[in-house]
Amino acid sequence: MAFAPVDVQLATLLRGVVDSPAVDELKAKLEKSRETNTPLRVKAGFDPTAPDLHLGHTVVLTKMRQFQDLGHTAIFLVGDFTALIGDPTGKSATRKPLSPEQIQVNAQTYKDQVFKLLDPELTEVRFNSEWLNELGSAGMITLAAKYNVARMLERDDFKKRYASGQSISVHEFLYPLVQGYDSVALAADVELGGTDQLFNLLVGRHLMKEYGQAPQCVLTTPLLEGLDARLEDGKIVGNKMSKSLNNYVGVEDDALDMFGKLMSLTDDVMWRYYDLLSTRPSDAIAELRASVTSGETHPKSAKVDLGKEIVSRYHSPEAADAAAAEWNRVFSQRQIPEDMPEVTVAVGTGIISALRDAGLVKSGGDARRMLAQGAVSIDGERVSSVETTLDQAGSFVIKVGKRRFARFTVG
Repeated sequence: MAFAPVDVQLATLLRGVVDSPAVDELKAKLEKSRETNTPLRVKAGFDPTAPDLHLGHTVVLTKMRQFQDLGHTAIFLVGDFTALIGDPTGKSATRKPLSPEQIQVNAQTYKDQVFKLLDPELTEVRFNSEWLNELGSAGMITLAAKYNVARMLERDDFKKRYASGQSISVHEFLYPLVQGYDSVALAADVELGGTDQLFNLLVGRHLMKEYGQAPQCVLTTPLLEGLDARLEDGKIVGNKMSKSLNNYVGVEDDALDMFGKLMSLTDDVMWRYYDLLSTRPSDAIAELRASVTSGETHPKSAKVDLGKEIVSRYHSPEAADAAAAEWNRVFSQRQIPEDMPEVTVAVGTGIISALRDAGLVKSGGDARRMLAQGAVSIDGERVSSVETTLDQAGSFVIKVGKRRFARFTVG
């Protein structure tokens, strides 16, 4: 294929990037790629430590898709071997290892979900157990000899734990080394990661030199804040997106839930999501933002556009249009949805069982949490007690959060 001019590629690839310590090398790689009509090999690794991907994970994948749109090859690396060690990045204690069975289940889920974003024709899916299982004891010792402890203790989380007397297991030092060795095994031209991965990515550059390869270029992307983020003193503040904090948008969320979550963003935080997740050109986003600032475009309209873009990516344009229309009907006009689950339960059914049976919550713990947050209502009346029972026959609409409804027939 004919590659775009290097300056055009760089303008797209560096948008939203935090760390880019070898831009001149990246430019040279892109020039050589264009001259030889050879795509770059762009790697990003994900340890399958949880069963689902959310939009926080996809910031890196969106950058990878930009490389693909420019004609380059993406290597989606599933860290089924490194997950056995556990990435110590940002941890104040040694991580508990997952079982091989858990890792394999999660790895398959990642593989299924990633093509909601990446182009299958320009993607290699690899598992690092392919080469790390073959490395063996002698190979691991050789690898460990290529880096020193003093450099390893420069890493921020190791430095803090060492200074405070907290335990660091020897095997944790292996994690950056084996992640770096992945780049050697794959002959990566570029590695992508979040800002918290910079140390590990630079270890990859070091090891590629040690093994006689041209070092990979490194680009890091910001960590995406969750739905509850806010603007404070001119800065976006808030916890990063996390399932455990319930401030996430999952790539497997249904279209309406996904759209509704994005519409809950504050107007200020919306632009952070545009910058990190949208595939629109930078100048188009800047024009839209200027239009909102001038009052020509309403912020809600811009947010609807963002929501539809994201839902289209993970579902379809038709699903995005339907979700936008339903959200407007239900939430803007304060109506209940026409299409909702219908559940029949016996008189005396407990609220937790009712919510779980209707699929309004994922577990009893989730139900208790939503009740404690005041996020459950029966026919518009808020319910907070876990002891609540459906003790009257009839038909009732139960709502959980802002977007989940079910009609219950009790009798």
